[in-house]
Amino acid sequence: MTRAVVLGGGGPVGIGWENGLVAGFAQGGVDLGQADFVLGTSAGAFVGARLALGVDPATFADPPSDPGRGATRPAAPAPDLGRLVALMAEAQSGKRNPTEVRAEIGAFALEAETIDEEAFLASFGARFAAQEAWPAKDFACTAVDAADGGFKLWTARSGVPLNRAVASSCSVPGIYPPVTIEGRRYIDGGMRSSTNADMAAGYDIVVVVAVRLAGPPDIAARVQAKLDEEVQTLQDGGATVVVIGPDEASADAFGPNLMDAARVPGAVQAGLAQGRLQAAILKEIWG
Repeated sequence: MTRAVVLGGGGPVGIGWENGLVAGFAQGGVDLGQADFVLGTSAGAFVGARLALGVDPATFADPPSDPGRGATRPAAPAPDLGRLVALMAEAQSGKRNPTEVRAEIGAFALEAETIDEEAFLASFGARFAAQEAWPAKDFACTAVDAADGGFKLWTARSGVPLNRAVASSCSVPGIYPPVTIEGRRYIDGGMRSSTNADMAAGYDIVVVVAVRLAGPPDIAARVQAKLDEEVQTLQDGGATVVVIGPDEASADAFGPNLMDAARVPGAVQAGLAQGRLQAAILKEIWG
């Protein structure tokens, strides 16, 4: 039986929660690091890269040894992202070609005043920021071309530095700068989908961790609808799919803004508790 883990996007708070969740599962006897394939989008790209690189999952909830190794933070107060939210909703509405809408999101990202690109790369922490080599384990992360809205799936076969691939997946438009890779600029893979779980087709068991199932009802509904489509694609291919979203305590820990770094410690602890609680159930499927 082949197994895949899909880790979705959700800002610094999502990174914290996923770290706690992974650790809680590991401490409960479910090692997601044993997956044959790890796929990450945005926050999930950061967490997934560490998982694929062989960092002990049981330690994911431990405080980082250097302050930059955790979730990235904007250097200034977040700008008004109303335009971004509207475009993201339009991209998922089906009323226009989503690639064209994503190109508009890319234009928004390119015009935004953000921290310097190299400073953004350095904010991943000294150890991870210098990690250019891909893990031996099959790992992929997602991004979107800022110029034409095209979807990009980065893998070891892409031949690009791992740190830049992960950073591009985490580049939230309007907050972080598009990341330059081979002469092109890339933004957050969550502009296509917060999970991109359909990219894990072909595996027998797929565990999907979806951060954004919590939040404002309209946004949560759109995310759920997109995820339902992706799950159906996986199931049509014969996969057993397990979707893990935040439980009530985790959703409460998130707060209204997934970019709020002050919420990260609480999200870590909520994820840790949820993982420990649900490990026995997941173990029946994961093995």
